[in-house]
Amino acid sequence: MRRAVVIGATGQTVRPAVDVPARDGWEVTAVSRGGGRDAGRHDGVRAVRLDRGDDAAPAAVIGDGCDAVVDIVGYDAGYARQLTGRPDGGTPPVPGADPRGPAHGGAGRGHVPDRKATLELELLAAKDELPTTILRPGAIHGPYSPLPRELYFVKRNLDGRRWGSPRSSEAESGGRVLAFGGESRLHTSSARTLAELMRLAAARPGSRVLNAVDPQAPNGGGDRGGRRRRDGRRDGAGARGRSGSEPRRGPCTLVGRAPVVCGMAAAERELGYRPVVTYAESLPETVA
Repeated sequence: MRRAVVIGATGQTVRPAVDVPARDGWEVTAVSRGGGRDAGRHDGVRAVRLDRGDDAAPAAVIGDGCDAVVDIVGYDAGYARQLTGRPDGGTPPVPGADPRGPAHGGAGRGHVPDRKATLELELLAAKDELPTTILRPGAIHGPYSPLPRELYFVKRNLDGRRWGSPRSSEAESGGRVLAFGGESRLHTSSARTLAELMRLAAARPGSRVLNAVDPQAPNGGGDRGGRRRRDGRRDGAGARGRSGSEPRRGPCTLVGRAPVVCGMAAAERELGYRPVVTYAESLPETVA
């Protein structure tokens, strides 16, 4: 029987990835900080508690004879070395990173993207001993999110919020106020899409970096919450806490109207990936 360990198993991102290998006959160890077991989990899944702050803990949980490890908790090279067993100090520098840190206007090694980059470099350097598929998702969505982006739209519908003057005949309930005129595009990633990519990568081990996004990138004015409503559209990003600052704009505040869209050709070529769900198809489950 093949064996898989999933680290960060109770979070939104890999919940679907826990049951998928179990249904395929794998023995799955679901690892989380609290060690809890989700209701309805497959019988072949064993729940284990892990303190990721203990460098020796991951190796103890993974043990010998493990065929695949899924890890979404790692944030820097130190986390990678917990898996590779390599000594500290061998990670190549991050191209373009400013070592002076945020206080001096640079991203610095404390900035999450730079820390993630050191993690990727560390894992890719260990390709001979530990083949690793690195997945780069967009805006992750699906059930169990602690702060779903869709809540902005659903809540306005439930509240009967209006766009326009309450006395105006043009006022309609559930109106949405959209940054960048509702035209900004930020690629999304369903948790089910990620689970499929993880399944395929486990069957085809190798060292690679792949985009992990849905078939299409919805724009800020896409239909959400089950009903169409009149929208208020404003130029620019809006401001935090004010109309137009809905969370779907995401990184588009940094790049203006430029889209954030990723291709999946590499995943199709290297893993045989085919889309499993679109954003629109997965939306009802998330909203429910």
